[in-house]
Amino acid sequence: MVNITINNKKISANAGSTILEAAKQNGILIPSLCYMEGVHEFGSCRICSVEVVGAKTLMAACITEIKEGMVVHTHSAKVIKARKVLYELLLSDHLRECLSCNRNQNCELQKLGDTLGIEENRFETTSWRNALDVSVSITRDMSKCILCRRCVTVCNNVQGVGILNAQNRGFDTVISPAMDLPIGTVKCAFCGQCTVVCPVGALKETDSTVQVWNAINDPDTRVVIQAAPAVRVALGEMFGYPAGTSVTGKMAAAMRALGVDDVFDTDWAADLTIMEEGTEFLHRVMDALAGKPAVLPMITSCSPGWIKYVESYYPEQIPNLSSCKSPHMMLGALAKSYYAESKGLDPKKMFVVSVMPCTAKKFECTREEMMNDGMYNVDAVITTRELGAMIKQAGIDFKNLPEEKFDDPMGYSTGAADIFGLTGGVMEAALRTVYAIIMGKNLPFDNLHVTPIVGLDKVKDATIKLEGVLPQYKQFEGLEVKVAVTSGLSGAKQLMEQIKEGKSPYHFIEVMGCPGGCITGGGQPRSDDVDVRKKRMAILYTEDEVKHLRQSHENPSISKFYEEWGSPCCHKSHEYLHTHYIDRSK
Repeated sequence: MVNITINNKKISANAGSTILEAAKQNGILIPSLCYMEGVHEFGSCRICSVEVVGAKTLMAACITEIKEGMVVHTHSAKVIKARKVLYELLLSDHLRECLSCNRNQNCELQKLGDTLGIEENRFETTSWRNALDVSVSITRDMSKCILCRRCVTVCNNVQGVGILNAQNRGFDTVISPAMDLPIGTVKCAFCGQCTVVCPVGALKETDSTVQVWNAINDPDTRVVIQAAPAVRVALGEMFGYPAGTSVTGKMAAAMRALGVDDVFDTDWAADLTIMEEGTEFLHRVMDALAGKPAVLPMITSCSPGWIKYVESYYPEQIPNLSSCKSPHMMLGALAKSYYAESKGLDPKKMFVVSVMPCTAKKFECTREEMMNDGMYNVDAVITTRELGAMIKQAGIDFKNLPEEKFDDPMGYSTGAADIFGLTGGVMEAALRTVYAIIMGKNLPFDNLHVTPIVGLDKVKDATIKLEGVLPQYKQFEGLEVKVAVTSGLSGAKQLMEQIKEGKSPYHFIEVMGCPGGCITGGGQPRSDDVDVRKKRMAILYTEDEVKHLRQSHENPSISKFYEEWGSPCCHKSHEYLHTHYIDRSK
Protein backbone atom coordinates (compact mmCIF):
# COMPACT_ATOMS: atom_id res chain seq x y z
CA MET A 1 0.00 0.00 0.00
CA VAL A 2 1.08 3.58 -0.71
CA ASN A 3 0.14 6.45 1.61
CA ILE A 4 -0.81 9.74 -0.05
CA THR A 5 -2.87 12.83 0.70
CA ILE A 6 -5.71 13.96 -1.55
CA ASN A 7 -7.55 17.19 -0.72
CA ASN A 8 -6.06 17.16 2.82
CA LYS A 9 -7.37 13.64 3.37
CA LYS A 10 -4.81 10.92 4.13
CA ILE A 11 -5.55 7.74 2.19
CA SER A 12 -3.90 4.47 1.23
CA ALA A 13 -4.07 2.81 -2.16
CA ASN A 14 -2.47 -0.14 -3.95
CA ALA A 15 1.03 0.41 -5.24
CA GLY A 16 0.97 0.99 -8.99
CA SER A 17 -2.41 2.76 -8.87
CA THR A 18 -2.86 6.02 -10.71
CA ILE A 19 -4.07 9.15 -8.94
CA LEU A 20 -7.43 8.70 -10.70
CA GLU A 21 -7.79 5.13 -9.43
CA ALA A 22 -6.66 5.95 -5.90
CA ALA A 23 -9.07 8.86 -5.70
CA LYS A 24 -12.01 6.79 -6.99
CA GLN A 25 -11.29 4.01 -4.49
CA ASN A 26 -11.64 6.59 -1.74
CA GLY A 27 -14.80 8.29 -2.94
CA ILE A 28 -13.14 11.21 -4.70
CA LEU A 29 -14.29 11.64 -8.29
CA ILE A 30 -12.02 13.36 -10.77
CA PRO A 31 -13.68 14.34 -14.07
CA SER A 32 -12.25 12.72 -17.21
CA LEU A 33 -13.12 12.35 -20.87
CA CYS A 34 -10.77 10.19 -22.91
CA TYR A 35 -10.16 7.67 -20.12
CA MET A 36 -11.64 4.14 -20.29
CA GLU A 37 -10.57 1.93 -17.40
CA GLY A 38 -8.35 -0.92 -18.48
CA VAL A 39 -8.79 -0.04 -22.16
CA HIS A 40 -7.70 3.52 -22.96
CA GLU A 41 -5.40 5.22 -20.45
CA PHE A 42 -3.66 7.70 -22.69
CA GLY A 43 -3.98 11.13 -21.10
CA SER A 44 -4.77 12.93 -24.34
CA CYS A 45 -7.57 15.23 -23.15
CA ARG A 46 -5.94 16.33 -19.83
CA ILE A 47 -9.37 17.03 -18.33
CA CYS A 48 -8.37 14.90 -15.34
CA SER A 49 -5.48 17.27 -14.55
CA VAL A 50 -4.69 17.65 -10.84
CA GLU A 51 -2.17 19.65 -8.81
CA VAL A 52 0.65 17.61 -7.27
CA VAL A 53 2.65 19.50 -4.69
CA GLY A 54 6.23 19.87 -5.90
CA ALA A 55 5.45 19.16 -9.58
CA LYS A 56 6.22 21.89 -12.11
CA THR A 57 2.99 21.44 -14.03
CA LEU A 58 -0.45 19.97 -13.54
CA MET A 59 -0.48 16.18 -13.93
CA ALA A 60 -2.95 13.95 -15.80
CA ALA A 61 -4.48 11.83 -13.03
CA CYS A 62 -5.28 8.92 -15.36
CA ILE A 63 -1.63 8.18 -16.17
CA THR A 64 0.26 9.53 -13.13
CA GLU A 65 1.25 6.77 -10.71
CA ILE A 66 0.98 7.50 -7.00
CA LYS A 67 4.15 7.78 -4.89
CA GLU A 68 4.63 7.51 -1.15
CA GLY A 69 3.88 10.82 0.56
CA MET A 70 2.40 12.44 -2.56
CA VAL A 71 0.12 15.41 -1.88
CA VAL A 72 -2.63 16.02 -4.44
CA HIS A 73 -5.27 18.71 -4.90
CA THR A 74 -8.09 17.76 -7.29
CA HIS A 75 -10.10 20.98 -7.27
CA SER A 76 -7.82 23.84 -6.37
CA ALA A 77 -8.41 27.20 -8.09
CA LYS A 78 -5.56 26.42 -10.48
CA VAL A 79 -7.04 23.05 -11.40
CA ILE A 80 -10.58 24.35 -11.89
CA LYS A 81 -9.34 27.16 -14.14
CA ALA A 82 -7.15 24.80 -16.18
CA ARG A 83 -9.98 22.29 -16.73
CA LYS A 84 -12.31 25.00 -17.96
CA VAL A 85 -9.71 26.30 -20.40
CA LEU A 86 -8.97 22.77 -21.62
CA TYR A 87 -12.67 22.15 -22.16
CA GLU A 88 -13.12 25.43 -24.02
CA LEU A 89 -10.19 24.57 -26.28
CA LEU A 90 -11.74 21.18 -27.05
CA LEU A 91 -15.05 22.85 -27.78
CA SER A 92 -13.47 25.51 -29.98
CA ASP A 93 -12.55 22.83 -32.54
CA HIS A 94 -15.83 20.92 -32.24
CA LEU A 95 -18.89 21.52 -34.41
CA ARG A 96 -21.50 22.77 -31.95
CA GLU A 97 -24.73 21.51 -33.50
CA CYS A 98 -25.87 19.80 -30.34
CA LEU A 99 -29.62 20.08 -30.90
CA SER A 100 -29.44 18.21 -34.22
CA CYS A 101 -26.74 15.74 -33.15
CA ASN A 102 -27.82 12.16 -32.52
CA ARG A 103 -25.81 12.21 -29.30
CA ASN A 104 -27.71 15.19 -27.86
CA GLN A 105 -28.37 14.51 -24.13
CA ASN A 106 -26.28 11.36 -24.45
CA CYS A 107 -22.95 13.03 -25.11
CA GLU A 108 -20.00 12.74 -22.74
CA LEU A 109 -18.61 16.11 -23.84
CA GLN A 110 -21.97 17.72 -23.14
CA LYS A 111 -22.19 16.13 -19.68
CA LEU A 112 -18.63 17.21 -18.91
CA GLY A 113 -19.48 20.82 -19.66
CA ASP A 114 -22.25 20.64 -17.07
CA THR A 115 -19.91 19.02 -14.54
CA LEU A 116 -17.27 21.71 -15.03
CA GLY A 117 -19.80 24.53 -14.90
CA ILE A 118 -19.09 25.87 -18.38
CA GLU A 119 -21.40 28.77 -19.22
CA GLU A 120 -19.55 30.39 -22.12
CA ASN A 121 -16.97 29.59 -24.76
CA ARG A 122 -14.38 32.28 -25.34
CA PHE A 123 -12.48 30.65 -28.18
CA GLU A 124 -13.69 30.45 -31.75
CA THR A 125 -11.87 28.60 -34.49
CA THR A 126 -12.93 27.08 -37.77
CA SER A 127 -12.14 23.39 -37.76
CA TRP A 128 -10.65 22.12 -40.99
CA ARG A 129 -11.68 18.59 -39.93
CA ASN A 130 -15.07 18.98 -41.56
CA ALA A 131 -15.14 15.93 -43.81
CA LEU A 132 -18.16 13.61 -43.65
CA ASP A 133 -17.25 10.02 -44.46
CA VAL A 134 -20.33 7.87 -45.02
CA SER A 135 -20.00 4.12 -45.58
CA VAL A 136 -22.83 1.60 -45.70
CA SER A 137 -22.26 0.75 -42.02
CA ILE A 138 -20.41 3.59 -40.26
CA THR A 139 -20.51 7.37 -40.61
CA ARG A 140 -17.53 9.50 -39.56
CA ASP A 141 -18.16 13.21 -38.89
CA MET A 142 -14.72 14.66 -38.29
CA SER A 143 -16.10 18.11 -37.49
CA LYS A 144 -17.15 16.61 -34.14
CA CYS A 145 -13.96 14.66 -33.41
CA ILE A 146 -12.16 15.77 -30.22
CA LEU A 147 -9.04 13.63 -30.85
CA CYS A 148 -9.54 11.56 -27.69
CA ARG A 149 -8.16 8.54 -29.58
CA ARG A 150 -10.53 6.05 -27.93
CA CYS A 151 -11.45 4.69 -31.36
CA VAL A 152 -7.76 4.26 -32.17
CA THR A 153 -7.24 2.17 -29.05
CA VAL A 154 -10.26 -0.06 -29.56
CA CYS A 155 -9.44 -0.58 -33.25
CA ASN A 156 -5.75 -1.30 -32.69
CA ASN A 157 -5.43 -2.79 -29.21
CA VAL A 158 -8.81 -4.42 -28.57
CA GLN A 159 -9.85 -5.59 -32.03
CA GLY A 160 -6.38 -5.76 -33.58
CA VAL A 161 -7.58 -4.44 -36.95
CA GLY A 162 -5.75 -1.13 -36.87
CA ILE A 163 -7.36 0.84 -39.67
CA LEU A 164 -7.83 3.99 -37.54
CA ASN A 165 -4.86 6.06 -36.42
CA ALA A 166 -3.86 9.65 -35.76
CA GLN A 167 -2.60 11.17 -39.01
CA ASN A 168 -0.45 14.34 -39.18
CA ARG A 169 0.55 16.45 -36.16
CA GLY A 170 -0.55 19.46 -34.13
CA PHE A 171 -3.56 21.37 -35.48
CA ASP A 172 -3.40 19.18 -38.59
CA THR A 173 -4.09 15.99 -36.62
CA VAL A 174 -7.02 13.89 -37.81
CA ILE A 175 -8.16 10.40 -36.81
CA SER A 176 -8.67 8.40 -39.98
CA PRO A 177 -7.52 5.47 -42.10
CA ALA A 178 -4.15 5.89 -43.80
CA MET A 179 -3.98 8.69 -46.40
CA ASP A 180 -7.40 9.82 -45.15
CA LEU A 181 -9.06 7.14 -47.29
CA PRO A 182 -12.83 6.65 -46.84
CA ILE A 183 -13.54 3.96 -44.25
CA GLY A 184 -15.56 1.95 -46.76
CA THR A 185 -12.53 1.53 -49.03
CA VAL A 186 -10.12 0.03 -46.47
CA LYS A 187 -10.07 -3.29 -44.61
CA CYS A 188 -12.47 -2.16 -41.89
CA ALA A 189 -14.56 -5.03 -40.52
CA PHE A 190 -17.43 -2.62 -39.76
CA CYS A 191 -17.64 -4.12 -36.25
CA GLY A 192 -18.65 -0.69 -34.94
CA GLN A 193 -16.74 -0.91 -31.67
CA CYS A 194 -15.39 2.56 -32.47
CA THR A 195 -18.95 3.92 -32.49
CA VAL A 196 -19.56 2.53 -29.00
CA VAL A 197 -16.53 4.18 -27.39
CA CYS A 198 -16.71 7.54 -29.20
CA PRO A 199 -17.75 10.06 -26.50
CA VAL A 200 -19.34 12.46 -29.00
CA GLY A 201 -21.12 12.22 -32.37
CA ALA A 202 -18.03 11.79 -34.51
CA LEU A 203 -18.62 8.07 -35.06
CA LYS A 204 -22.02 6.46 -35.42
CA GLU A 205 -23.93 3.87 -37.40
CA THR A 206 -25.07 5.01 -40.84
CA ASP A 207 -28.74 5.87 -40.43
CA SER A 208 -31.34 3.53 -41.94
CA THR A 209 -34.41 4.75 -40.07
CA VAL A 210 -35.64 7.04 -42.86
CA GLN A 211 -35.62 4.13 -45.28
CA VAL A 212 -37.61 2.01 -42.80
CA TRP A 213 -40.13 4.78 -42.07
CA ASN A 214 -40.70 5.23 -45.81
CA ALA A 215 -41.46 1.52 -46.17
CA ILE A 216 -43.82 1.53 -43.17
CA ASN A 217 -45.71 4.51 -44.55
CA ASP A 218 -46.07 3.02 -48.03
CA PRO A 219 -49.50 1.35 -48.21
CA ASP A 220 -48.34 -0.93 -51.03
CA THR A 221 -45.41 -2.37 -49.05
CA ARG A 222 -45.66 -5.25 -46.59
CA VAL A 223 -43.07 -4.64 -43.88
CA VAL A 224 -41.60 -7.62 -42.04
CA ILE A 225 -39.46 -6.92 -38.99
CA GLN A 226 -37.30 -9.26 -36.92
CA ALA A 227 -35.09 -8.79 -33.86
CA ALA A 228 -31.88 -10.55 -32.82
CA PRO A 229 -31.40 -12.28 -29.43
CA ALA A 230 -29.06 -9.60 -28.03
CA VAL A 231 -31.48 -6.75 -28.78
CA ARG A 232 -34.01 -7.84 -26.15
CA VAL A 233 -31.48 -7.64 -23.30
CA ALA A 234 -30.22 -4.15 -24.21
CA LEU A 235 -33.14 -2.20 -25.70
CA GLY A 236 -34.60 -1.52 -22.26
CA GLU A 237 -31.53 0.53 -21.32
CA MET A 238 -32.71 3.21 -23.75
CA PHE A 239 -35.89 3.60 -21.68
CA GLY A 240 -34.40 3.69 -18.21
CA TYR A 241 -34.26 -0.03 -17.44
CA PRO A 242 -31.09 -1.24 -15.67
CA ALA A 243 -28.52 -3.20 -17.65
CA GLY A 244 -29.41 -6.86 -17.88
CA THR A 245 -33.19 -6.40 -18.16
CA SER A 246 -35.05 -8.56 -20.67
CA VAL A 247 -37.80 -6.69 -22.53
CA THR A 248 -38.74 -9.37 -25.09
CA GLY A 249 -42.51 -8.94 -24.86
CA LYS A 250 -42.42 -5.14 -24.81
CA MET A 251 -39.98 -5.15 -27.74
CA ALA A 252 -42.37 -7.25 -29.83
CA ALA A 253 -45.24 -4.93 -28.88
CA ALA A 254 -43.21 -1.81 -29.69
CA MET A 255 -42.18 -3.10 -33.12
CA ARG A 256 -45.81 -3.94 -33.91
CA ALA A 257 -46.87 -0.47 -32.73
CA LEU A 258 -44.53 1.10 -35.30
CA GLY A 259 -47.00 -0.01 -37.95
CA VAL A 260 -45.28 -3.03 -39.48
CA ASP A 261 -47.22 -6.00 -40.84
CA ASP A 262 -45.30 -9.00 -39.47
CA VAL A 263 -43.19 -9.26 -36.31
CA PHE A 264 -40.86 -12.26 -36.39
CA ASP A 265 -38.06 -13.43 -34.12
CA THR A 266 -34.52 -13.96 -35.39
CA ASP A 267 -34.30 -16.60 -32.64
CA TRP A 268 -36.46 -18.85 -34.87
CA ALA A 269 -33.83 -18.57 -37.57
CA ALA A 270 -31.11 -19.23 -34.99
CA ASP A 271 -32.68 -22.62 -34.36
CA LEU A 272 -32.80 -23.10 -38.13
CA THR A 273 -29.13 -22.15 -38.39
CA ILE A 274 -28.20 -24.87 -35.91
CA MET A 275 -29.99 -27.47 -38.01
CA GLU A 276 -28.17 -26.35 -41.16
CA GLU A 277 -24.78 -25.66 -39.57
CA GLY A 278 -24.88 -28.77 -37.37
CA THR A 279 -25.66 -30.94 -40.40
CA GLU A 280 -22.88 -29.28 -42.38
CA PHE A 281 -20.42 -29.98 -39.55
CA LEU A 282 -21.51 -33.64 -39.35
CA HIS A 283 -21.01 -34.04 -43.10
CA ARG A 284 -17.52 -32.52 -42.95
CA VAL A 285 -16.43 -34.76 -40.06
CA MET A 286 -17.93 -37.88 -41.68
CA ASP A 287 -16.03 -37.10 -44.90
CA ALA A 288 -12.81 -36.61 -42.94
CA LEU A 289 -13.28 -39.91 -41.07
CA ALA A 290 -13.93 -41.65 -44.40
CA GLY A 291 -10.73 -40.23 -45.88
CA LYS A 292 -12.57 -37.91 -48.24
CA PRO A 293 -11.57 -34.26 -48.80
CA ALA A 294 -12.96 -32.17 -45.94
CA VAL A 295 -12.01 -28.73 -44.72
CA LEU A 296 -11.60 -28.62 -40.94
CA PRO A 297 -11.85 -26.89 -38.59
CA MET A 298 -15.22 -25.54 -39.65
CA ILE A 299 -15.82 -21.97 -38.43
CA THR A 300 -19.17 -20.33 -37.70
CA SER A 301 -20.43 -17.66 -40.10
CA CYS A 302 -23.02 -15.72 -38.05
CA SER A 303 -20.90 -12.60 -37.52
CA PRO A 304 -20.59 -10.45 -40.67
CA GLY A 305 -17.78 -8.35 -39.19
CA TRP A 306 -15.81 -11.54 -38.68
CA ILE A 307 -16.63 -12.73 -42.20
CA LYS A 308 -15.37 -9.48 -43.73
CA TYR A 309 -12.23 -9.77 -41.59
CA VAL A 310 -11.52 -13.26 -42.98
CA GLU A 311 -12.17 -12.08 -46.52
CA SER A 312 -9.74 -9.18 -46.03
CA TYR A 313 -6.93 -10.77 -44.02
CA TYR A 314 -7.24 -14.56 -44.36
CA PRO A 315 -8.90 -15.22 -47.75
CA GLU A 316 -7.11 -18.55 -48.06
CA GLN A 317 -9.14 -19.74 -45.04
CA ILE A 318 -12.55 -18.91 -46.60
CA PRO A 319 -13.22 -22.66 -47.21
CA ASN A 320 -13.08 -23.16 -43.42
CA LEU A 321 -16.13 -20.94 -43.00
CA SER A 322 -19.54 -22.54 -42.73
CA SER A 323 -21.53 -21.84 -45.86
CA CYS A 324 -24.60 -20.98 -43.75
CA LYS A 325 -25.99 -17.49 -43.96
CA SER A 326 -26.40 -15.67 -40.67
CA PRO A 327 -29.79 -16.21 -38.96
CA HIS A 328 -31.40 -12.90 -39.95
CA MET A 329 -30.43 -13.42 -43.60
CA MET A 330 -31.97 -16.89 -43.49
CA LEU A 331 -35.20 -15.46 -42.09
CA GLY A 332 -35.22 -12.74 -44.73
CA ALA A 333 -34.74 -15.28 -47.50
CA LEU A 334 -37.59 -17.42 -46.17
CA ALA A 335 -39.89 -14.45 -45.56
CA LYS A 336 -39.74 -13.70 -49.29
CA SER A 337 -40.10 -17.36 -50.35
CA TYR A 338 -41.52 -19.86 -47.84
CA TYR A 339 -43.71 -17.33 -45.96
CA ALA A 340 -44.75 -15.31 -49.02
CA GLU A 341 -45.81 -18.47 -50.84
CA SER A 342 -47.80 -19.75 -47.85
CA LYS A 343 -49.66 -16.42 -47.56
CA GLY A 344 -50.03 -15.73 -51.28
CA LEU A 345 -47.94 -12.55 -51.03
CA ASP A 346 -45.92 -10.85 -53.74
CA PRO A 347 -42.33 -10.99 -52.41
CA LYS A 348 -41.40 -8.01 -54.60
CA LYS A 349 -43.71 -5.90 -52.44
CA MET A 350 -42.17 -7.10 -49.18
CA PHE A 351 -39.64 -5.08 -47.19
CA VAL A 352 -37.67 -7.01 -44.58
CA VAL A 353 -36.14 -5.07 -41.67
CA SER A 354 -33.65 -6.62 -39.26
CA VAL A 355 -33.09 -5.10 -35.81
CA MET A 356 -29.53 -6.03 -34.95
CA PRO A 357 -26.96 -5.26 -32.24
CA CYS A 358 -24.44 -4.94 -35.04
CA THR A 359 -23.29 -2.28 -37.52
CA ALA A 360 -21.64 -4.86 -39.80
CA LYS A 361 -25.08 -6.33 -40.55
CA LYS A 362 -25.81 -3.12 -42.52
CA PHE A 363 -22.99 -4.10 -44.86
CA GLU A 364 -24.03 -7.74 -44.91
CA CYS A 365 -27.53 -7.07 -46.21
CA THR A 366 -26.09 -5.22 -49.25
CA ARG A 367 -23.92 -8.15 -50.37
CA GLU A 368 -24.86 -9.66 -53.72
CA GLU A 369 -24.22 -13.06 -52.14
CA MET A 370 -27.30 -12.42 -49.97
CA MET A 371 -29.83 -12.40 -52.79
CA ASN A 372 -32.40 -14.90 -54.00
CA ASP A 373 -34.82 -14.65 -56.91
CA GLY A 374 -33.33 -11.27 -57.83
CA MET A 375 -34.14 -9.75 -54.42
CA TYR A 376 -32.00 -8.95 -51.40
CA ASN A 377 -32.88 -11.23 -48.48
CA VAL A 378 -33.00 -8.25 -46.11
CA ASP A 379 -33.77 -4.72 -47.26
CA ALA A 380 -32.64 -2.70 -44.25
CA VAL A 381 -30.81 -3.20 -40.97
CA ILE A 382 -31.32 -0.92 -38.00
CA THR A 383 -29.35 -1.14 -34.77
CA THR A 384 -30.74 -1.48 -31.27
CA ARG A 385 -30.02 2.22 -30.83
CA GLU A 386 -31.95 3.06 -34.01
CA LEU A 387 -34.95 0.97 -32.94
CA GLY A 388 -34.99 2.83 -29.62
CA ALA A 389 -34.91 6.15 -31.49
CA MET A 390 -37.80 5.07 -33.75
CA ILE A 391 -39.92 4.02 -30.76
CA LYS A 392 -39.35 7.44 -29.22
CA GLN A 393 -40.12 9.21 -32.52
CA ALA A 394 -43.42 7.32 -32.73
CA GLY A 395 -44.41 8.47 -29.26
CA ILE A 396 -44.75 4.91 -27.97
CA ASP A 397 -44.86 4.63 -24.16
CA PHE A 398 -42.46 1.71 -24.00
CA LYS A 399 -42.59 1.10 -20.26
CA ASN A 400 -46.37 0.82 -20.21
CA LEU A 401 -46.70 -1.45 -23.22
CA PRO A 402 -48.35 -4.82 -22.61
CA GLU A 403 -46.26 -7.92 -23.28
CA GLU A 404 -46.91 -9.35 -26.75
CA LYS A 405 -45.68 -12.38 -28.69
CA PHE A 406 -44.04 -12.74 -32.08
CA ASP A 407 -46.06 -13.80 -35.11
CA ASP A 408 -46.24 -17.32 -36.49
CA PRO A 409 -44.75 -19.23 -38.19
CA MET A 410 -41.34 -17.64 -37.53
CA GLY A 411 -41.81 -16.54 -33.96
CA TYR A 412 -41.23 -19.62 -31.78
CA SER A 413 -37.75 -20.56 -30.58
CA THR A 414 -35.91 -22.76 -28.10
CA GLY A 415 -33.49 -21.68 -25.39
CA ALA A 416 -30.58 -22.60 -27.64
CA ALA A 417 -31.49 -19.67 -29.89
CA ASP A 418 -31.38 -17.14 -27.05
CA ILE A 419 -27.72 -17.80 -26.28
CA PHE A 420 -26.76 -16.99 -29.89
CA GLY A 421 -26.31 -13.44 -28.59
CA LEU A 422 -23.27 -14.17 -26.42
CA THR A 423 -19.82 -15.61 -26.88
CA GLY A 424 -19.89 -19.41 -26.77
CA GLY A 425 -23.63 -19.50 -27.37
CA VAL A 426 -23.61 -20.59 -31.01
CA MET A 427 -21.12 -23.34 -30.25
CA GLU A 428 -23.10 -24.54 -27.23
CA ALA A 429 -26.34 -24.56 -29.22
CA ALA A 430 -24.68 -26.51 -32.02
CA LEU A 431 -23.13 -29.05 -29.64
CA ARG A 432 -26.46 -29.64 -27.91
CA THR A 433 -28.06 -30.71 -31.19
CA VAL A 434 -25.10 -32.50 -32.82
CA TYR A 435 -24.40 -34.50 -29.65
CA ALA A 436 -28.07 -35.47 -29.30
CA ILE A 437 -28.21 -36.61 -32.94
CA ILE A 438 -25.09 -38.79 -32.67
CA MET A 439 -25.53 -40.06 -29.11
CA GLY A 440 -29.30 -40.16 -28.75
CA LYS A 441 -29.07 -38.32 -25.43
CA ASN A 442 -28.29 -34.86 -24.07
CA LEU A 443 -24.87 -33.36 -23.43
CA PRO A 444 -23.33 -34.57 -20.14
CA PHE A 445 -22.89 -31.05 -18.76
CA ASP A 446 -24.70 -29.34 -15.92
CA ASN A 447 -27.97 -27.82 -17.14
CA LEU A 448 -26.85 -28.38 -20.77
CA HIS A 449 -24.22 -25.62 -20.49
CA VAL A 450 -20.82 -26.51 -21.95
CA THR A 451 -19.05 -24.95 -18.99
CA PRO A 452 -15.50 -24.77 -20.45
CA ILE A 453 -16.71 -22.31 -23.12
CA VAL A 454 -18.89 -20.17 -20.82
CA GLY A 455 -17.52 -16.76 -19.85
CA LEU A 456 -15.72 -13.75 -21.25
CA ASP A 457 -12.18 -15.08 -21.72
CA LYS A 458 -10.71 -14.19 -25.10
CA VAL A 459 -10.17 -17.81 -26.20
CA LYS A 460 -11.91 -20.84 -24.65
CA ASP A 461 -11.89 -24.48 -25.69
CA ALA A 462 -13.41 -27.83 -24.79
CA THR A 463 -13.09 -31.49 -25.71
CA ILE A 464 -16.07 -33.82 -25.91
CA LYS A 465 -15.45 -37.56 -26.28
CA LEU A 466 -18.08 -39.54 -28.16
CA GLU A 467 -18.58 -42.91 -26.47
CA GLY A 468 -21.67 -45.08 -26.89
CA VAL A 469 -22.84 -43.55 -30.15
CA LEU A 470 -26.02 -44.63 -31.98
CA PRO A 471 -25.47 -47.54 -34.40
CA GLN A 472 -25.94 -45.42 -37.53
CA TYR A 473 -23.08 -43.17 -36.41
CA LYS A 474 -20.58 -45.87 -35.44
CA GLN A 475 -17.78 -44.07 -37.32
CA PHE A 476 -17.84 -41.43 -34.56
CA GLU A 477 -17.18 -43.92 -31.75
CA GLY A 478 -14.27 -42.77 -29.57
CA LEU A 479 -13.79 -39.48 -31.45
CA GLU A 480 -12.66 -36.56 -29.30
CA VAL A 481 -14.32 -33.47 -30.73
CA LYS A 482 -12.21 -30.40 -30.00
CA VAL A 483 -13.90 -27.00 -30.16
CA ALA A 484 -12.77 -23.42 -29.58
CA VAL A 485 -14.60 -20.15 -28.99
CA THR A 486 -13.39 -16.57 -29.27
CA SER A 487 -14.94 -13.13 -29.40
CA GLY A 488 -13.23 -10.01 -30.69
CA LEU A 489 -11.05 -9.99 -33.77
CA SER A 490 -7.74 -10.11 -31.92
CA GLY A 491 -8.73 -13.52 -30.52
CA ALA A 492 -9.85 -14.59 -33.97
CA LYS A 493 -6.43 -13.68 -35.35
CA GLN A 494 -4.81 -15.97 -32.79
CA LEU A 495 -6.89 -18.95 -33.93
CA MET A 496 -6.54 -18.10 -37.62
CA GLU A 497 -2.76 -18.06 -37.37
CA GLN A 498 -2.91 -21.62 -35.99
CA ILE A 499 -5.00 -22.72 -38.97
CA LYS A 500 -2.75 -20.88 -41.42
CA GLU A 501 0.31 -22.67 -40.01
CA GLY A 502 -1.45 -26.05 -40.05
CA LYS A 503 -1.29 -26.33 -36.25
CA SER A 504 -4.96 -25.99 -35.28
CA PRO A 505 -6.09 -28.91 -33.06
CA TYR A 506 -9.78 -28.06 -33.43
CA HIS A 507 -12.70 -29.50 -35.38
CA PHE A 508 -15.13 -26.62 -34.85
CA ILE A 509 -14.51 -22.95 -34.00
CA GLU A 510 -16.96 -20.20 -33.08
CA VAL A 511 -15.93 -16.61 -33.76
CA MET A 512 -17.91 -13.49 -32.86
CA GLY A 513 -16.57 -10.19 -34.10
CA CYS A 514 -17.22 -8.16 -30.93
CA PRO A 515 -15.68 -8.82 -27.48
CA GLY A 516 -18.29 -10.71 -25.45
CA GLY A 517 -20.36 -11.41 -28.55
CA CYS A 518 -23.45 -9.66 -29.90
CA ILE A 519 -24.43 -8.44 -26.42
CA THR A 520 -21.77 -5.75 -26.84
CA GLY A 521 -22.14 -5.27 -30.59
CA GLY A 522 -21.38 -1.99 -32.30
CA GLY A 523 -25.07 -1.05 -32.46
CA GLN A 524 -25.96 -1.67 -28.81
CA PRO A 525 -26.83 1.14 -26.36
CA ARG A 526 -23.76 2.80 -24.88
CA SER A 527 -23.41 2.03 -21.19
CA ASP A 528 -21.25 3.35 -18.36
CA ASP A 529 -21.96 0.20 -16.30
CA VAL A 530 -18.63 -1.64 -16.06
CA ASP A 531 -20.49 -4.95 -15.64
CA VAL A 532 -22.85 -4.47 -18.59
CA ARG A 533 -21.44 -7.46 -20.51
CA LYS A 534 -21.86 -9.80 -17.54
CA LYS A 535 -25.42 -8.58 -16.89
CA ARG A 536 -26.55 -8.94 -20.49
CA MET A 537 -24.91 -12.37 -20.66
CA ALA A 538 -26.59 -13.54 -17.46
CA ILE A 539 -30.07 -12.61 -18.65
CA LEU A 540 -29.63 -14.45 -21.98
CA TYR A 541 -28.61 -17.59 -20.09
CA THR A 542 -31.71 -17.09 -17.93
CA GLU A 543 -33.89 -16.71 -21.05
CA ASP A 544 -32.51 -20.06 -22.22
CA GLU A 545 -32.97 -21.85 -18.90
CA VAL A 546 -36.61 -20.87 -18.35
CA LYS A 547 -37.78 -22.16 -21.73
CA HIS A 548 -39.58 -25.48 -21.97
CA LEU A 549 -37.53 -26.57 -25.00
CA ARG A 550 -33.81 -25.79 -25.03
CA GLN A 551 -32.41 -27.62 -28.05
CA SER A 552 -32.90 -26.44 -31.62
CA HIS A 553 -33.87 -29.83 -33.02
CA GLU A 554 -36.81 -29.88 -30.55
CA ASN A 555 -38.43 -26.78 -32.03
CA PRO A 556 -41.79 -27.97 -33.46
CA SER A 557 -42.00 -24.96 -35.76
CA ILE A 558 -38.66 -25.89 -37.31
CA SER A 559 -39.77 -29.51 -37.69
CA LYS A 560 -42.92 -28.38 -39.47
CA PHE A 561 -40.86 -26.14 -41.74
CA TYR A 562 -38.66 -29.05 -42.84
CA GLU A 563 -41.72 -31.23 -43.46
CA GLU A 564 -42.75 -28.71 -46.10
CA TRP A 565 -39.30 -27.57 -47.24
CA GLY A 566 -37.11 -30.67 -47.30
CA SER A 567 -34.24 -31.57 -44.99
CA PRO A 568 -31.25 -29.66 -43.57
CA CYS A 569 -28.62 -29.01 -46.25
CA CYS A 570 -30.90 -30.25 -49.03
CA HIS A 571 -30.70 -28.64 -52.48
CA LYS A 572 -33.35 -26.04 -51.68
CA SER A 573 -31.67 -25.20 -48.37
CA HIS A 574 -28.37 -24.66 -50.15
CA GLU A 575 -30.11 -22.34 -52.59
CA TYR A 576 -31.77 -20.12 -49.99
CA LEU A 577 -29.99 -20.66 -46.67
CA HIS A 578 -26.35 -21.04 -47.71
CA THR A 579 -23.96 -18.73 -49.53
CA HIS A 580 -20.32 -18.16 -50.44
CA TYR A 581 -17.71 -15.53 -49.64
CA ILE A 582 -15.11 -13.62 -51.66
CA ASP A 583 -11.47 -12.59 -51.46
CA ARG A 584 -11.22 -8.92 -50.36
CA SER A 585 -7.49 -8.92 -49.63
CA LYS A 586 -6.82 -6.48 -52.48
